[in-house]
Amino acid sequence: MIKTSYFFLVLFLLLKFFLHFQMVDPAYDYDLHRDEFLHLDQANHLAAGYLSVPPFTAFLSLLIKWLGGGVFWVRFFPALFGALTMLIIWKLVELLKGGEYARGLAAFVFICSAMSRINMLYQPNSFDVLSWTLAFYLLLRYIKEEKPYLLLWLGAVIGIGFLNKYNILFLVMALIPALLISSHRKIFLNKYLYGGLLIALFLALPNVIWQFRNGLPVIHHMKELASTQLVNVERSGFIAEQLLFFMFGTIVWGAALVGFVRYAPFKPYRFVGWTFLFVMALFVSMRAKPYYALGIYPVLIAFGSVYWSQILAGKEGAHLWLKRLGLCLITLPFFLLYDILFPVKKPRLWTSGPLPREAFAKWEDGKVHSLPQDFADMLGWRELAGLVAQTYEKVPASERKNTLILCDNYGQAGAINYYAGGKVSPAITFSADYVYWFPAMDTLHYLIIVGEEPREYVRKYASAYAKTGQISDSLAREYGTGVYLVQGINPIFLKKLRQWQLEEQASFRAWK
Repeated sequence: MIKTSYFFLVLFLLLKFFLHFQMVDPAYDYDLHRDEFLHLDQANHLAAGYLSVPPFTAFLSLLIKWLGGGVFWVRFFPALFGALTMLIIWKLVELLKGGEYARGLAAFVFICSAMSRINMLYQPNSFDVLSWTLAFYLLLRYIKEEKPYLLLWLGAVIGIGFLNKYNILFLVMALIPALLISSHRKIFLNKYLYGGLLIALFLALPNVIWQFRNGLPVIHHMKELASTQLVNVERSGFIAEQLLFFMFGTIVWGAALVGFVRYAPFKPYRFVGWTFLFVMALFVSMRAKPYYALGIYPVLIAFGSVYWSQILAGKEGAHLWLKRLGLCLITLPFFLLYDILFPVKKPRLWTSGPLPREAFAKWEDGKVHSLPQDFADMLGWRELAGLVAQTYEKVPASERKNTLILCDNYGQAGAINYYAGGKVSPAITFSADYVYWFPAMDTLHYLIIVGEEPREYVRKYASAYAKTGQISDSLAREYGTGVYLVQGINPIFLKKLRQWQLEEQASFRAWK
């Protein structure tokens, strides 16, 4: 029985990996994602913290760089974290004494959901979900086995999760009241819990020190996020998307909430249900992006799968038919919508035909567009890098060391550094972490501007400029982004640039 169980586990893990290497087809003009370029570039600027994310992703990017930096490895790690999350769900089902059907049901619900979309991109989200899931697994094992050392491991997981994404703090904030109102409140008298807390603080300390030394830029980041993106999030929309993330799989994780009330073996674990409610209350109150809550679902999938397997246990006739119907309802919509949910066909084919764009193509600006935002953020980057490289070739070879590539945003700078790295000087921008990464220069004669036409603050310090090209893909989020070669830079401009850089850095500080 055990061998059979792990045979199916290996099959599910292989399926998970296989799907993720099919989900983005570079033959159909898709490049890496805007955010992926920023995370990969952090490997060239290692630090204890960044404006956008904590440092875990940067060190993972360094590993990717050592492995060659190819797209395969960029895709590999989020897929790996997704597979490990599914492995922990499998172990959770085993911990709850779920059978083969429960394990298979949980695996299918996890794969055929928004989790696959999360695991598609190289962002901190995949490891964030893994951290939440592993934290629940260790806590549930502690409650079941009462082995104190598990609380030390729990602290380590929360500490590493913090270094990946601050989002895990919302789990901690929800767990505290959930445990306090449960029969497990005595856990707060356990010295190993505080040992785990010390481990978490020790791991988080370098980033906490970095935050304070740099004026707590996380506060500025959260304010900017709230004013530009979260303001467009409707609370009703947040709740609605929670139901859409898993399609028919919602009936599985939803069954966990019913099970906490009605199923006696789940009584010791009711705090998980309370944690879910507290997490939702926190995110709804702050108008969070819907995917912030994804980390809470793997544990609910495990509980829900076990509860459904108990409901359908017993008589083989109708119950066997219901089991098969349940698996079909979970898997069929996912594969029927596969080429809509993932960039596996030409972008212009995605835009053809009747599609519920409100559900799939609503961007962070609150508007409905032709493509999903993630898809549009994966178009035009190689073209841009090629245009910049061609423009760079127009600069006399002796002057290239005195040439700077200045971009409007981090996506442009990161894409140029990834696709044209080594062929041109490093691209910079006043956006995101790049504001700290300006190269040291004594002389500046040429400037390559990427984005909008050079503005007055550039033109007044230059003798001439010319447009050399622009992104031509109308479906790209960066459609129309231009490349301009600016000549005859006044020496004063370099001093001004340094001044503006310091001013921009100061703007990220919570205090001056």
